[in-house]
Amino acid sequence: MTPETLLSYNLPLFDGLKPVDFEGIALEISEQSLKPWQTIFDQDDDSYDLYFLLSGSLLAVFWTTEGREIIFSRFPVGAYFGELAAFDGTPRSLAVVAKTDAKVLAVKRQSFLQLFNTVPVVRERITHHLVDRIRTLTRRNMEMTTLSVEQRVGRYLLRLAAENGKLERGAVIRNAPTHAEIAGSIGANREMVSRSISKLAKQGVIKSARQKIEILDPEGLSEGLA
Repeated sequence: MTPETLLSYNLPLFDGLKPVDFEGIALEISEQSLKPWQTIFDQDDDSYDLYFLLSGSLLAVFWTTEGREIIFSRFPVGAYFGELAAFDGTPRSLAVVAKTDAKVLAVKRQSFLQLFNTVPVVRERITHHLVDRIRTLTRRNMEMTTLSVEQRVGRYLLRLAAENGKLERGAVIRNAPTHAEIAGSIGANREMVSRSISKLAKQGVIKSARQKIEILDPEGLSEGLA
């Protein structure tokens, strides 16, 4: 793939870069189309490519030894994932599956490492992203040890609303995470999350429907979370 073609995807990681910035880098990159529930890579796979989400919806999933599925996160369009295995060449810690029809860019490990080592802007952005992930994991660990499930659900919904620009009365978050996805993100089980969301709905704080959450009372949602 040429630098011009790569830049035409308008991926945030490469924002502001020009073809000359990729000089000398062999860009082994291909576009792939996925069907719903098709696996991009599985847990413990010894594949090391980096991926960008071009369209559709993906889920990061972990299967316990008992066979229970824990959904960790979604990826926004334009996001990259799989960089940890690309960095150290160890098996995947999570599986990633398509939730809907989706398209991704697959970047060969050697191309990714060349980009990281050669293009300062790419290196800086990836490093900042990794630092942000560490801080997020630290915060979530603290929440799991200090907050009740109801409080964690409330805090998760506040963050979700803020990230989507919906932190206001009457705002609607569409394509919202399922209860199972929320449970995987906050370290709870689906039943406890469902009870907490039902309680918030009865209190008039939110209105919940299939993959849709309406914020009725932002102040009420934040009560007890400070």
